[in-house]
Amino acid sequence: MLTRDAAGISRKANSSHKHVPVPDDNLRRLSAVSSCNSLNRFSAFRWVAFFGVLLCLLLRSSAAGEPPPVKNVLVLHNWANLPQSWALMESTVRARVPGQINFYTASVENPRFEQEEYRESLAETLRRGYGGVKLDLLVAASYPVLQFAMENRDKMFPGVPIVFTDVTAYQAGGVPPGVTGVTSPLGMRETIDLALRLQPDTNAVAIITGVTGWDKYWLGVAHRELVRHQDKVREIDVIGPADGRILEKVAQLPPHTVVLFQLRPDDQAYPAVDPMEILAKVAQRVPTYSAWRGLALDRGGIGGAYRDLPKEAVLNGQIVARVLSGERPENVPVVHDSGLQVHVDWRALEHWHIPESALPAGSVVEYRQLSFWQRDRRYVLTTILLIVAESLLIAGLLLQRTRKRRVEAVLRESEERFRVMADSTPSLVWMCDERGRITYLNGRRLAFTGPEQGTGLGDSWIKSVHPDDVERMLATLYKALKSKQSFSQEYRLRRSDGAYRWMFDVASPRVNGDGSFGGFIGSASDTTNQKLAQQALEKVSGQLIEAQEQERSRIARDLHDDICQRLALLSMEIERANRSSGGSPTTTKQSLDDIRKHCSEIANDVQSLSHKLHSSTLEYLGVVAAIRAFCNEFSKQHQVSVEFTDRNVPAHLPKDISLCFFPNRSGSSAQCGEV
Repeated sequence: MLTRDAAGISRKANSSHKHVPVPDDNLRRLSAVSSCNSLNRFSAFRWVAFFGVLLCLLLRSSAAGEPPPVKNVLVLHNWANLPQSWALMESTVRARVPGQINFYTASVENPRFEQEEYRESLAETLRRGYGGVKLDLLVAASYPVLQFAMENRDKMFPGVPIVFTDVTAYQAGGVPPGVTGVTSPLGMRETIDLALRLQPDTNAVAIITGVTGWDKYWLGVAHRELVRHQDKVREIDVIGPADGRILEKVAQLPPHTVVLFQLRPDDQAYPAVDPMEILAKVAQRVPTYSAWRGLALDRGGIGGAYRDLPKEAVLNGQIVARVLSGERPENVPVVHDSGLQVHVDWRALEHWHIPESALPAGSVVEYRQLSFWQRDRRYVLTTILLIVAESLLIAGLLLQRTRKRRVEAVLRESEERFRVMADSTPSLVWMCDERGRITYLNGRRLAFTGPEQGTGLGDSWIKSVHPDDVERMLATLYKALKSKQSFSQEYRLRRSDGAYRWMFDVASPRVNGDGSFGGFIGSASDTTNQKLAQQALEKVSGQLIEAQEQERSRIARDLHDDICQRLALLSMEIERANRSSGGSPTTTKQSLDDIRKHCSEIANDVQSLSHKLHSSTLEYLGVVAAIRAFCNEFSKQHQVSVEFTDRNVPAHLPKDISLCFFPNRSGSSAQCGEV
């Protein structure tokens, strides 16, 4: 009977399938499908919500159209596990048939499968176990399962179509209506031909098989194929359970014998020893072939001719999809796939020294041990790439180091040039960091403040600044540090001899290599002499202005006290003469003579005053004529004898030089002499 879970048969609503193995007669019968949870487990509110959701789903489904019906497929097989290609068959069906498809699987593998009573009991168990499932298709995998399904279909699942797989073309002959499928090539003949091709000196073929009816069937197939070679080789049958006796029989095989291994590992008649262990030991002693891939490749055997399982799975899926879509099985012809390909194990070829050139065209060599380059080329290439990358990195680092040294050399040279230039300049050069701390002073700056090492560095430079200028100087510096803008200022700096000198300092911001603000660089010049000269110039300008004002005051006094008074007197005399015009002519004449005399004196005095202010003779006749005229005028004015001579005086002298040679125009201390 089939085993079931507590809830009965698991109906798969998703893409997976349910595998149900077949147990012995002693197992319990399947329980009925459990019912849904009782109504009393739901509260009234839950029922209202349930019916509301159900009503919405019904309305939605009615609006969208009827969904496709659910399809149920039962797969009967006699394998221990479904092959990996079975998933390809299912995906092919789902891609061609819309809607939900439930796959159920049941294994009928059992040592008692050939017994009539067991087969009848198995049919009844399947009928009861899947009685609650409306099956749409029955898939029979392998010929014994197909026979069982055809014999008991009316009893188990009346009217359900059957699709077979893993059945030979010979076995599929004369299938009844409602049955179709895909035949599988045996590969027995091709495997025997391969063995005799690769071992041309073979004298005997030993067939190792079991004792079940299934084993006997395949033993008969091998017999029929070996009859074709009975004139060249003889057949040796090694039949028995998987135990040590098979190895003893193999040890007694004659030379030049090959083995055709057919002892299945999933046969439950051999529980004591794993047939794969026997296969591994036999393959080490005798060249071993098999018509089944799992009994040769990667087990020590050489190989054989095998079916294209993925191709068969797709073909099976296409036929299953056609039947599920509504086609009658008798209208779907049986597909005969004769595709076989030789597959050999490269390790077995090397063990038995069989060259690959002896293989048939199109053979597939598996498990080939790659060469060192094929096996490890990825690691070799990775190592080479790493070495190249490291070499490039090292070269880059060396190049960077060389460039760095060049840059450092250029920087040192630039710094040296800067220091030479800074030390040779007459200015006092200094540098500070972003906090205002002095980091560099040139030689003249150090010599200016004193010979002590480090004088002025850091914050000690403040000691050399005049106390009255420190606060103003620091305020200007901190403001510039905050704004990072150029600035200039004047302050007094103490010289090494203790004297304070006025300095004019100009500073500009400097940047680091990364573009950040690095502080200021500045140069200071001693402006004390310029300040003194400026002060002297201001003093001389004041004196000149004062002398000019004194001269103007003197002229004003002369005009007011002398000329003005005399003009007033002249005016009075003219008025008196006018009154006395009626008198004697002598009196009138005397008055007029006095008036004329006074006018002449006033004119001479005005002319003298004009000469004192500016000599027109000096401007038009030159310095010699002007000095001669001045001497004559001085002689007449003061009634003294003045002798004037000149020699080698240029005819034209610059105006400023002529003014320097011209005597003092004030007349108070005029001197004449040889020019």
